[in-house]
Amino acid sequence: MPLSRYLKIFPCPDRPGSHILYSTKKGSTVRVSAALLAAARSDTLGDSDRAALARLEMVVDDPAAERAAMASLVEKTNARSSRFKATVVLNLACNLACSYCYEEDFRRGDAMGEATAQLLVDHVLHEQIERGREVELRFYGGEPLLSVPMLKAIAGPLRDAAQACGTRFSCSMVTNGTLLTRPVVEELLPFGLKSAQITLDGPPEIHDLQRPFVSGEGSFAPIVANTKAVCDLVTLNPGGNFTRENYRAFPAMLDLLLAAGIDPQTLGPVMFAPILPKSGRPSVHDAGSACVTSGEPWLAEAALFLREETLRRGFAAMKPTMGACMVEFDNDLVVNWDGSLYKCPAFMGWPELSVGTLASGVTDYRQSHNLDCWRNDACLDCAYLPLCFGGCRLITLMHSGAVNGVDCRKPFYDNALEQIVMQDLRYQQSG
Repeated sequence: MPLSRYLKIFPCPDRPGSHILYSTKKGSTVRVSAALLAAARSDTLGDSDRAALARLEMVVDDPAAERAAMASLVEKTNARSSRFKATVVLNLACNLACSYCYEEDFRRGDAMGEATAQLLVDHVLHEQIERGREVELRFYGGEPLLSVPMLKAIAGPLRDAAQACGTRFSCSMVTNGTLLTRPVVEELLPFGLKSAQITLDGPPEIHDLQRPFVSGEGSFAPIVANTKAVCDLVTLNPGGNFTRENYRAFPAMLDLLLAAGIDPQTLGPVMFAPILPKSGRPSVHDAGSACVTSGEPWLAEAALFLREETLRRGFAAMKPTMGACMVEFDNDLVVNWDGSLYKCPAFMGWPELSVGTLASGVTDYRQSHNLDCWRNDACLDCAYLPLCFGGCRLITLMHSGAVNGVDCRKPFYDNALEQIVMQDLRYQQSG
């Protein structure tokens, strides 16, 4: 049984001569001696060691079969999927005036109307729930909490229908957090609300500059107050948007959450991300301090620094996991406020990338969205494929004006994955 092609081997930092094996396919990690690694490489493992590494998917019976299985993985996932996930854009209005707003070029205060909402409910009921699929809706904006009655008008009937059909319905939201008060959350819990993604762009001196209210006042304090007030009711997933110039100040935000009495264990993983160029822009040449490619050398440095500081303070951080872009999955959809359909919320700035409407259905988007762009020899032979599957289609769109080619993540993972694995091992041991 030779070694998997989707395996990374790192020197063990605290045991000279030993190595850490990490499966990018399974996310498993094991420490082995130099002798055992040599036996694995020469395919002379003993039965027990071979069986143990096979369970961790670090050795395989047939490398060609493993490669073929990876090539067909998304197709098989689509075939057996029993869950429908939709991002529902309730409005394109907001009570903040973020300096880097991704939607600035097309946000005009529009909101979903009753007729569109009914089309959505009917579609999810007949095409998903009545076919036995679980349904997860992620309410999005703009700011979704500016449309609470509409949220309830959609979630309520679908919750009842799922219960009647013996399946599950749940919802989450992406919110700026300023309106996420305890009374609002308590009002939405019966409608299936399970979690919310909130944004804090570092400490107040950065956050309030990047994410002020429309009035110009800072929004940091009410978001922290709401976080403390509702973190026992729903899972809050904090995140923040950084630039090359300010990311080193972001850990101070975590200190302020601790000072406010917020227990890190009550929150979901913290996920910091670089600011991207605004949607719909034809090129990235005038992106300023925004991140325009995952291969920018500073990005790995920033990601590792922020991850280390997050873990050191007792907060959870996102782990590398197998996953592909949502455009690849049949049962992932974005429903815009007007009933137009997309495969990624980031594509709403490009109307030509709409894949249909609630009224007419989904069109064939295989060519326009360059599905399976990662099914080529270079990607299938890359150890990072399970973590990447061609990367972010938005990045390729911003660079070329079309969803073509791949956003290769190899430079990022070459610079960062070993340290990410070591971070997780270190903090697991200390915990």
